[in-house]
Amino acid sequence: MRRVRLHLFHSFFKRTQPSSISSRTFSASLRTSKTNIRKIEVATNDFEKRVEQLEKHQGPSGWYPRLGPGDIAKRISIGSFRRKYEGLGDEETVSERIEAITAGTRLVFVDLKQGGMIMQAVVQLNKLSNENLNGSDEDLVRQRFKKFANTVRKGDWWQFQGYPHRSKSGELSVQAQSIPKLISPSLHQIPEKLEDPEAKAKNRHVDMLVNPVALQTIRMRHLVEKYIRGFFDYIGFTEVHTPLLTAGVGGAVARPFDTTATELDGQTLNLRIAPELWLKRLAVGGMQKVYELGPAFRNEGVDATHNPEFYICEFYEAFSTLDDLMAKTENLLSFLSTKLAERGRERESLSALPPVPTFNTPFQRLEFIPTLESNLGHALPDLSSPTAQDDLLEIFKSKDIQPPSTPTLPRLLDALSAHYLEPLCQESTFITHHPACLSPLSKHFICPHTGQAISARAELFIAGREIANMYEEENSPFEQRKKFVEQLKYRAVDGEGDENAIDESYIKALEWGLPPTGGWGCGVDRLVMLFTGRERIGDVLPFGTLRNVVAAGR
Repeated sequence: MRRVRLHLFHSFFKRTQPSSISSRTFSASLRTSKTNIRKIEVATNDFEKRVEQLEKHQGPSGWYPRLGPGDIAKRISIGSFRRKYEGLGDEETVSERIEAITAGTRLVFVDLKQGGMIMQAVVQLNKLSNENLNGSDEDLVRQRFKKFANTVRKGDWWQFQGYPHRSKSGELSVQAQSIPKLISPSLHQIPEKLEDPEAKAKNRHVDMLVNPVALQTIRMRHLVEKYIRGFFDYIGFTEVHTPLLTAGVGGAVARPFDTTATELDGQTLNLRIAPELWLKRLAVGGMQKVYELGPAFRNEGVDATHNPEFYICEFYEAFSTLDDLMAKTENLLSFLSTKLAERGRERESLSALPPVPTFNTPFQRLEFIPTLESNLGHALPDLSSPTAQDDLLEIFKSKDIQPPSTPTLPRLLDALSAHYLEPLCQESTFITHHPACLSPLSKHFICPHTGQAISARAELFIAGREIANMYEEENSPFEQRKKFVEQLKYRAVDGEGDENAIDESYIKALEWGLPPTGGWGCGVDRLVMLFTGRERIGDVLPFGTLRNVVAAGR
């Protein structure tokens, strides 16, 4: 980003220096920079010209005025103005960003933008009645009007005071009664287009000014989170916030971020990879319907659907079965679809987004092992056998499929699912009853049809992309310890998580009695992608992926 040196800020108010602001210097790092930030500035390289233009209008001390109590009390939003003055009415004050200007010698039309709504302000020289009432002579009013017309431009924030007015075409506007007041100028010209992905990611504020879909996606994200909370609140759940900094890793198999705290000398801490074990402790403590909406962190790669920092929603409900969890998932998505579609019809501020998807219930269901065997053309080996991993590798070889780099039993099964099952999930589909080794925190049982150990688990896929994961929780401390021990041998091979750690504190919590409980988790970022039609996770995060965040801070 370009940086004004400190001595230049002092020169704003020392008018003895003729060069003033327009001759500002830049840091050495900026002069040699060839980043995409520079690309934007080359395209809009008019900072110095803009400063000179503003100085002709008034001194720098007046560019960014404090608002007085009257300014705030009188201000009205564009939406409120439209609703209030369908039948016209009293004088009002409108303060918004300039979207477009059409200027003549005695008349200026200004389009004001707020969200997705546009309203026109009309500044007509012979109708500036407040200026005449204040005792200004005609020549002075004409000069001030000319200064305004020569200074105002797209991107500025101006304040207009006047009366509701209808144009000949019937458009509701505000007829200015006094010269508009500059409240914050844009020192850069807003480009007509911004398409370079790197430039957009590093300058998200500019992207939002140029591309309405960028801003509207973040607004839609807010609505998705709001209605998720509304859904769970309505059916009696309690929202909580569990620790982000922990002394151990649990709830998922993933590589954590490590850190330290000055208060705890020598103690390694982790950013949580999931809130799961904390929420189940609350269930042990008597919270039978509990949920959390918040961040989680995994020290892994960045791609179209993954970011090391992401947003997750999890809930836990006592006496909830797998069928209950799937039904609640269908209800939640249908509820979100209905509410978001209603809000989209009401608000122009979401007009750049595609139509909200609808869902036909019940969703399709595919059992993991039978469906996989059907597509392979033969049965899977006994997955509890010591030779299961080698047997699966033979299947990869016979089908000419590239196995994962660290071919543990869970990774091989995941790879087969990605190859054969997930492409079948273009419509809303639950993949159910995964092999037991894929679900160390869920209840297991023997499938009466295949004889394999499977889990009471389901994953929801839409358009081939995982959206939610749910299962009946393992509540036996004895079985949970066995499953943690089994999990350790896979961690030692793939390097994810602590290969020596068993969460003893969680097992001790289970000893106090976790009732039969259903647990559910959903990636909120992917849910927002679904409802906004965005293809990359960075598009639904206010400042993009971790790479974008780091680049923007340089």
